[in-house]
Amino acid sequence: MTSEQHTVAASLRVGGQDDDLEKRLDEELTALNTAAAGGAVTEPLSVRVTDDTGDLVGGLTAWTWGTLCSVDMLWIREGRRHSGWGSRLMRAAEAEAARRGCTDMIVSTYSFQAPAFYPTLGFKERARIRGVPGGHEDIYFHKRLSPPKDETAGGHPA
Repeated sequence: MTSEQHTVAASLRVGGQDDDLEKRLDEELTALNTAAAGGAVTEPLSVRVTDDTGDLVGGLTAWTWGTLCSVDMLWIREGRRHSGWGSRLMRAAEAEAARRGCTDMIVSTYSFQAPAFYPTLGFKERARIRGVPGGHEDIYFHKRLSPPKDETAGGHPA
């Protein structure tokens, strides 16, 4: 018997939200990913827009990891949609990602959300996954980012 064939007593538990498990998995996967990416560390990124009373108009959350930026959530309040805020939030996130050294940006959206929006910003559709409730799809987009406007591709001032 090889060491891989030894059985170790363990238990399997299925449940709902498990904050301890989520924290531990995040720690373990972050360590693995950081090592695999030559020490690149994941950093949160957010962009928020508020009106003159301080109420949230919309926002974006994302993360950067080395040369990659991934948008997690983008939302604009009903009544303020189709007024350019989504584009402004995405462009602000792109600029910050480029400033951090990102060369690529990814985002996904459901087919009932905003699949026509991202191509207007230069994103290319890369995949569609069926199986979203209601007969919808999860659509994945990718975009190559330009270096920050005040720098060349080598990171030197223009």
